[in-house]
Amino acid sequence: MAGGLRKVVEVDMGRYKSVELTVEEAEKLLSHLSKQLGYEPQDLEETYRVLRNFEAFYDMARRKYKDYIVPSKSLNDMIRGTVLVDRLKLIKEGDQRKIVITFDRRVKEEVVVEALEKLGYEVEVKRIELL
Repeated sequence: MAGGLRKVVEVDMGRYKSVELTVEEAEKLLSHLSKQLGYEPQDLEETYRVLRNFEAFYDMARRKYKDYIVPSKSLNDMIRGTVLVDRLKLIKEGDQRKIVITFDRRVKEEVVVEALEKLGYEVEVKRIELL
């Protein structure tokens, strides 16, 4: 496969899964995941708002010296275990807008990998452990 079609899903010790995508790729992935899971939690709606207003949120995060944006979550979603997105990191490289999505620890690794594969990506899972 082409180099641009490869994505790395990083899994940390706390079982949080992260993947770096362009804004367009992120919208496709999140849409696919919500269809696959059969629900759309409040944090997902908030994440779409961040993606669609990338520049404003990026500027706000820079002004506040924040590395991550944490989408608001519904208490009901948290109790049910249906929270999808834990936090977002917005990145600008030249004129390219990227985002690192860190999924909630209760989102299964297989679900994220499967969704990326269905979107046509070759997926590598990388486990991050402290030494």
